[in-house]
Amino acid sequence: MADLDAFRAETRAWLEANCPPEMRQPVRDEDDVYWGGRNATFKNDAQKAWFEACRDKGFTVPAWPKEYGGAGLSPAEAKVLREEMARIGARPPLSSFGIWMLGPALLQFGTEGQKKHFLNQIARGEIRWCQGYSEPGSGSDLVSLQTFGEDKGDHWVVNGSKIWTSYADKADWIFCLVRTDKTNKYQGITFMLYDMASPGVSTKPILLISGNSPFCETFFDDVKVPKSYGEDIPGYVGEINRGWDVAKYLLGHEREMISGADSSERGAGIGASLTRQAGGELDPILRAELAMFDVDALAFSAMGEKFLDEVKVGKAHPAYSNMMKYAGTELNKRRHELVMSAGGSTALEWDSEETRGGAAPRAWLRTKANSIEGGTSEVMLGVVAKRILELPGA
Repeated sequence: MADLDAFRAETRAWLEANCPPEMRQPVRDEDDVYWGGRNATFKNDAQKAWFEACRDKGFTVPAWPKEYGGAGLSPAEAKVLREEMARIGARPPLSSFGIWMLGPALLQFGTEGQKKHFLNQIARGEIRWCQGYSEPGSGSDLVSLQTFGEDKGDHWVVNGSKIWTSYADKADWIFCLVRTDKTNKYQGITFMLYDMASPGVSTKPILLISGNSPFCETFFDDVKVPKSYGEDIPGYVGEINRGWDVAKYLLGHEREMISGADSSERGAGIGASLTRQAGGELDPILRAELAMFDVDALAFSAMGEKFLDEVKVGKAHPAYSNMMKYAGTELNKRRHELVMSAGGSTALEWDSEETRGGAAPRAWLRTKANSIEGGTSEVMLGVVAKRILELPGA
């Protein structure tokens, strides 16, 4: 405990010295989020300084080993860092599907060469990844995917398409599920890694109800995917035709990531903002709803801590990530509904400078996808009923 107290004091001092005031403000638009990658640009000097300080300290991926670009923190130390960053409202220095999804899969299934090559690039913000999972007709039933890789010896030739590929038009590389054996549904999928600049790869943004286009259709037309990028750096993760094992592991991390989208912000934290939007005192009914949200948000946070503790000791139920995903996304939708309720008619405004281009309604509409992406809420409830509650006939 004394060591943790010392680490907390050291971390608090470091954050005070290195986190600029501008990086302690809530994220207001897409440019406030730094994703890294070969085409990345910084919004301002403060964003650049904050990222570089964290990169050099290993704090973009604090729990990863130092040899892979992290800080090598213990789970308890990483928790302290999260708490201290939350205390000052610090923005994440780097957002990345490489951090949230591919990184954990590589740590679990990757070769040493893959870890040293790709994880360090992710940690330094040098590579931006997208995820090639869902296809037209293969969403919740992902294992029915049809994108096919024809074996050509030292490479595959991939043909097919993916859909709902988040930020595919901005990504450098893709981690992609490709069928490589048509005779075996589950053991005929390979988890491939390849450059989005490869000939034959194209993307088309999908316009959402929010007016934004974070999702894309992604097309592969005779794309050559190498089986190796160098010594001990395969172009696939795990074993050929056993990519479904990697995919299932990664889905758990994806659902945890989606479940945490803004849902950790407490009612007390958004109360002042809602009051300002309402132009004074909140309606009593809205205040009661805010209190209910606060209780549920605290319960969700406690559930998350319990889940992480059980993961550390190997006692976590495999379906807990489904439960977390459902609870977190539904909570996040409620949060944005509260924001809209407090804003009144002003919250419906779409274009003015006063509302930052309709940031509140666009964010509210965007949350509707939370209960679809990464597995629908209906599917998550079905898994909870069958795997955790063990209900008959579920």
